[in-house]
Amino acid sequence: MPTTPVTAANTSSNGTAEAIMLELVDENGTTIGTAEKLSAHQAPGRLHRAFSVFLFDEQGRLLLQQRALGKYHSPGVWSNTCCGHPYPGEAPFAAAARRTHEELGISPSLLAEAGTVRYNHPDPASGLVEQEFNHLFVGLAQERPRPDPEEVGGTAFVTAAELAERHGREPFSAWFMTVLDAARPAIRELTGDGAGW
Repeated sequence: MPTTPVTAANTSSNGTAEAIMLELVDENGTTIGTAEKLSAHQAPGRLHRAFSVFLFDEQGRLLLQQRALGKYHSPGVWSNTCCGHPYPGEAPFAAAARRTHEELGISPSLLAEAGTVRYNHPDPASGLVEQEFNHLFVGLAQERPRPDPEEVGGTAFVTAAELAERHGREPFSAWFMTVLDAARPAIRELTGDGAGW
């Protein structure tokens, strides 16, 4: 992981990871404090800052990722290209670019803000809750993914029609349709009307 003032503050002096802290926010997205990642997701959940990335290839296909089976939250389900949480004090845009590279080995050739969405999604399987103020980003992936197997179980580029078919038969993250629907105006602007998003 590249060392920045923010990432350095979230790594101990001997290089081992400390507890991951999230930025707690109010309903307007204003920072009000921090909380440890797992505690922020325990029911009823604490509202925190998050991000979701949607990358598309030149044919207008969306890059999906299947979450690795070893993840404590929503393992094995399909979701958008990348999602996660900025470190406290880290800009959502910087966090989105950082995590996309860490998880998928991709540096987006274009990444643009696509608004925010606030949601509350319990995960029945784990009992955890996603209470998130989510910053959305859309962009282009012009490299072949090189996923980190600790984070990603699989990837797929899908058209809008292929996504609808896959969504009907395979498990997806609880938040996927919420963030996709919120990002659709920016996705249509990026991919054009002909891509069907």
